[in-house]
Amino acid sequence: MATTTSITTTYAGEFAGKYVAAALLSANTIDKGGITVLPNVKYKQVLKRLSTDAILKDATCDFSATSTVTLTEKVIQPEEFQVNLQLCKKDFRSDWEAVSMGYSAFDTLPKTFADYLIGHVAAKVAAKTETNIWAGVNANSGEFAGFSALLAADAALPAAQEVAGTTVTASNVITELGKIVDAIPSTLYTNEGLRIYVSQNIAKAYVRALGGFGASGLGSNGANNQGTMWYTNGELMFDGIKIFVANGLAANTAIATTIDNLYFGTGLLSDHNEVKLIDMADIDGSQNVRVVMRLTAGVQYAVVEDIVTYGITNSAN
Repeated sequence: MATTTSITTTYAGEFAGKYVAAALLSANTIDKGGITVLPNVKYKQVLKRLSTDAILKDATCDFSATSTVTLTEKVIQPEEFQVNLQLCKKDFRSDWEAVSMGYSAFDTLPKTFADYLIGHVAAKVAAKTETNIWAGVNANSGEFAGFSALLAADAALPAAQEVAGTTVTASNVITELGKIVDAIPSTLYTNEGLRIYVSQNIAKAYVRALGGFGASGLGSNGANNQGTMWYTNGELMFDGIKIFVANGLAANTAIATTIDNLYFGTGLLSDHNEVKLIDMADIDGSQNVRVVMRLTAGVQYAVVEDIVTYGITNSAN
């Protein structure tokens, strides 16, 4: 069964020679290094966790092995996903690009369209992966369990590090971000890799507040007395902690932890950018063209005690 193809054309004016589509979510979590990538995971990979009790003791003349060393593990198991599209070349013969298909009965898919389709498919998969990393639900087709789902079901997450969320606005964003910082464990607070991963709406509210349109005594002129003109998509910080805008996070949610505590596992990272365009004419004599992608993906965190959640309801404790 072919992929449903709907072509609406007017034959009025002149073809611009380019295709456009609705904007897609930027896959910034991997692209901007917001997560630790584990490549070459064929099936499963174990994340070993070591913990000890108080190891520094008062000195004696004897050797006294009194401490404890505990090894536990987390398993990351990437799931397999695919893209399968099938287009019939016949559908394009009435379109503006018919000439570019050639005059033979064994024509080809318009090159401009084919090139664009390959890029579009790869970008759409990247956007979906971004959403899956943070808000994916394993029961949904095309999704793996994201960090929000994993944390919501983890009874080991300390209750003091589960911050209740609300609808974040420019008026309350300073207070809400402050709640997240206050819940960060002292052992984690000064870590170089510590980030507050926030949803887009929280980032927007914070930028607006810094522009002078929030409460909390920020002043009417905002950062550097530039009002809302100051922000140029640069780095954001709160209380000295870097903010990472995680495009895949659901609205009004946030997670605070270190980069090296969050893992994205896959077989080959290049699979996420490889789109195969297969002309079936020489294979089965049909006029179909198939678009194929195959990839694996999954996420896991190592130490749940080093994570603070905001707006994520934990059903396990």
